[in-house]
Amino acid sequence: MAPLRSARRRSGNRTHRAAMLLIAVIAGVGVLPGVAVAAPAGGQQLNAADMTLLNGVRLAGLWEMPAGQMAAEKGQSAKVREIGAGIANEHQKLDQLVVDAANKLGATIPSEPTAEQKGWLSEMQKASGARFDQIFVTRLRVAHGKIFPVIGAVRASTRDATVRKLCDDANSFVLHHMQMLESTNLVRWPELPPAALPAPGNDGLLAAAAANTGPQVGVSSTVVWLVFLAALGTGGIATYRMLRRS
Repeated sequence: MAPLRSARRRSGNRTHRAAMLLIAVIAGVGVLPGVAVAAPAGGQQLNAADMTLLNGVRLAGLWEMPAGQMAAEKGQSAKVREIGAGIANEHQKLDQLVVDAANKLGATIPSEPTAEQKGWLSEMQKASGARFDQIFVTRLRVAHGKIFPVIGAVRASTRDATVRKLCDDANSFVLHHMQMLESTNLVRWPELPPAALPAPGNDGLLAAAAANTGPQVGVSSTVVWLVFLAALGTGGIATYRMLRRS
């Protein structure tokens, strides 16, 4: 497989029950096109949680880089313009890290944003003034809030050293982006989507860790698609309601 290039340069049928539980908890990242389960050179197969992290971080960069560049150019407030430029620059670095990790692991990751993410960019292109600033902060803050727990869950349980390193790097970038977005005072805290917590009596951490305790098995991309499509509704509706109120 030919090595992937960073976006900066260009602009099986059965699954382990515990692994699927982890995917259900962290599926709020969004729909991931082109999901693949790859076998690294060492022969150990990446599990669904590892691939969720790789795909999620890659997709974040593919749409948040142009969103940040747009904010740097057309943001109404100087604060939004500054933050947009900072987020775009840091996502270039993070995108290179995830591309390097995928190449090292022999994993296939998305090469373009999802249709929904393209729609968000189109929405920003049509907006201006204070309306643009609100959409930019709302969309990116919700998106970062979805990927943030994914990083923690995968970092806590993955058995792959390359994935752990990517989690460490991604955690720093995403936390910083959330803090920058929050500094605009445009985040509507009461309207953020609720945290996806395990039901009372279920040890979510043990369930997450169990995803990596048994033999590594491939996960059908169709199954991953269905899980993510099911989770998409909750995050999408919450974001739509926030933006409609503005």
